[in-house]
Amino acid sequence: MKRREFLKRSALTAGAIVTPYFMGQTNRTLAQQAPSDRLRMGCIGVGSMGLGDAHGFNGMVDIVALCDVDKKYGLERSLKSGIGKKNERGEVITPDTYTDYRRVLDRDDIDVVTVITPDHWHTKIAIEALMAGKHVFCQKPLTLTLEENQLIRAACQKYNKTFQVGTQQRSQYNEFMTAALLVRKGHLGEIRNIVCDIGGSPTSQPIPKCAAPDSLDWNTWLGQAPYTDYLASNDASHSDNQGAPAFSRCHYEFRWWYEYSGGKFTDWGAHHIDCALWSLGLQSQGTGPVSFDGTNSKHPVPYKDGYPLVDNQYNTSHEFDIVCRFDNGSEMHVVSSSPDGNGILFEGTRGKIHVSRGRVKGKLIEEKVHETFTREDYEALYNGKPIEGHKENFIRCIREGGLPVSDVFSHVQAMNCCHLCGIAARLGRKIQWDPQNEKIVGDDMAAAFYSREQRKGFEIPR
Repeated sequence: MKRREFLKRSALTAGAIVTPYFMGQTNRTLAQQAPSDRLRMGCIGVGSMGLGDAHGFNGMVDIVALCDVDKKYGLERSLKSGIGKKNERGEVITPDTYTDYRRVLDRDDIDVVTVITPDHWHTKIAIEALMAGKHVFCQKPLTLTLEENQLIRAACQKYNKTFQVGTQQRSQYNEFMTAALLVRKGHLGEIRNIVCDIGGSPTSQPIPKCAAPDSLDWNTWLGQAPYTDYLASNDASHSDNQGAPAFSRCHYEFRWWYEYSGGKFTDWGAHHIDCALWSLGLQSQGTGPVSFDGTNSKHPVPYKDGYPLVDNQYNTSHEFDIVCRFDNGSEMHVVSSSPDGNGILFEGTRGKIHVSRGRVKGKLIEEKVHETFTREDYEALYNGKPIEGHKENFIRCIREGGLPVSDVFSHVQAMNCCHLCGIAARLGRKIQWDPQNEKIVGDDMAAAFYSREQRKGFEIPR
């Protein structure tokens, strides 16, 4: 087909989007590789998301090791699900299992690891994996603090291995890639306002103390975070179909505790804030907003000086409108709810669009987009690589070199914004950010949130 036939010409009205006709076939090719050519993978963290990612890679690579600090929730479920390399007869060879991730990194026969642990473990394991010579696929959010952003970026610069962040929205070509091209190519004019609707964190009643399950190494799960009691409570109205407690400090629910994550600021924010900055081309070090106003934010428990006064309830913000201002006067609102719902609203001088998982909708001053996007336009967003699935892109970059579509260096810019939104919300005020020097300025209390004290024995390598 001719270049301009790759996409349909469409008016960007309610349900109409520009749709590319191309997609790679890497998954099929990877599955047909000779055993001697296949990468060998160790999966560190195989809970809910980790198990899903392991299945996504299963067949592209030989998964030879699984690791989790919960033998039941992680390892037993994973082994029952059929993950592992296949022999000549098509039979699955059971991967080796570990509860200590360092044993996975010690293996010279493992080329690549996934890091799908709770957020507060991401940076430490990922950096140690790079030091061990492994390629890394790490789920979002990449980091827990502003300091960790700099540490993991420096490690990637030093060790020069392929590192893909699991922000798969960058690989959704009908939605977020198309929206990025509409913004970058000026179809919306000058962008004056952005709204990232990321939803608010859930809340909880007081959660009782109880003994941690025998299958779980609770001390290791806590890692760098302060030691505290295990909390868990079951409620029929809020249940985890994978066997985890309905309300707890652990497993999926860790997201709603600032001790281990950043609530929705780093959960959905790692997707929508990332794609907003990516669409604007603000991906290089030194770019981004210059102030973050958290005045309009609420938390489900009382706070003092940015810290919760209650230790047995979810504590991340459940209602907020964080105003992120750029030096050109434009704004990005990070909100818990909006009329358009979950997604990103771009408002420009020539029109506006709203993008979410599933569609791009909106209206331009021009009824039709007269310039259609080519394969080359989309591949430019993919750092020059063919358009294909997020995991396939990662494997290709290991083989060929080059940056994957969601590289650490650009994603750190989004994580700076995510963490700064959380700091502004916790303090309930406006903070100033120097993006060139990556420092909070004029507010010593806010600047103290740049890093966290790490528990002895769980420090992140410098």
